[in-house]
Amino acid sequence: MSLRPILGITMGDPSGNGPELSVKALMRPEIYEKCRPLIVGDAVCLEEAKKVVPGAERLTIHPVKEVSEALFEYGTIDVYDMGLIDISKRLYLKDRPGLEKTMPKEELEDAYDESMIMCGDCAFQYVKKVIELAMDGEIDATVTNALNKNHMNMAGHHYSGHTEIYADFTHTKKYTMMLAHENLRVVHVSTHVSLREACDRVKKARVLECIRIANEGCRTLGIREPKIGVAGLNPHCGENGMFGREEIDEIQPAIDEALAEGINIPDRAPTPPDTIFSKALGGWYDIVVAMYHDQGHIPLKVKGFVYNQELKKWDAVSGVNVTLGLPVIRASVDHGTGEDRAGDGSASDISLVNAMDYAIRAANAKAEAAN
Repeated sequence: MSLRPILGITMGDPSGNGPELSVKALMRPEIYEKCRPLIVGDAVCLEEAKKVVPGAERLTIHPVKEVSEALFEYGTIDVYDMGLIDISKRLYLKDRPGLEKTMPKEELEDAYDESMIMCGDCAFQYVKKVIELAMDGEIDATVTNALNKNHMNMAGHHYSGHTEIYADFTHTKKYTMMLAHENLRVVHVSTHVSLREACDRVKKARVLECIRIANEGCRTLGIREPKIGVAGLNPHCGENGMFGREEIDEIQPAIDEALAEGINIPDRAPTPPDTIFSKALGGWYDIVVAMYHDQGHIPLKVKGFVYNQELKKWDAVSGVNVTLGLPVIRASVDHGTGEDRAGDGSASDISLVNAMDYAIRAANAKAEAAN
């Protein structure tokens, strides 16, 4: 039975599509049947988003300063209003062609820099606040819209992404990213590092840590007996050392130790990366341990991102990013800020809705386990 957990949902970068996606998602009445959503951001941005999202004019934006002030009623979007944005200084990419005709180039560049720094700081502060609310027990789970890493770093917040922010502010040392689309789930031994460094990070201790986190992460989603697939690093898993020894020296020892702990790894060995995801789609595994960022991201996005060549638009941008190993629940959209289309109301909210569903599922499983 659904417990209608309170979800804290960050608005994302104000110059991106997060405000529009937040409005679109909360136009769905079924969301309110499953959870109590609270946007963490700036109410003025959501008021602006209402103007470009078809059908959103009937919604009411309800700013609050405390979680207890939220109404959690369909038709009203509760916003934990941070009051950070100067909406007159926010610029979309779509604004640029018109502004180039009216502003000197140097003045325009300064205005864009000011907007990017402001929006990057806002996006960071929204994430920081939602973590605080979760750590204080005021909300049951967190969901994040996309932020722009460049904007955030320009604003002086030097993180490579949401995952690292969450790890820092929750004081978590052992964590990993899980990507999911429907029943295809992937965790990563490394994420935001160069490919050269990623290869160097394939060590037994980290691989074993990710296997354990993947196993526990599946359990938090209600999968009682998870089946784990572990990808190799090299072509054909190294061909017995011919193409590399990582499988022999690092990955297999990690698998052996995990098996000894009772973790279910059906293949009992690393599986070639070019077949493991087809097997996962066929139900061989509940989750796959990938060795680096693109090894896991590419198959997820091939499955979840669907481009309509005839209409020249994305029919679907699906997928969820979940950080495992944290003391709080965090699920996120698995796409960027969409700044090239932000402000026109055309972006799909599917990924955000899916992220909310994952957060609801995890929050309910956590609550039921506590009882």
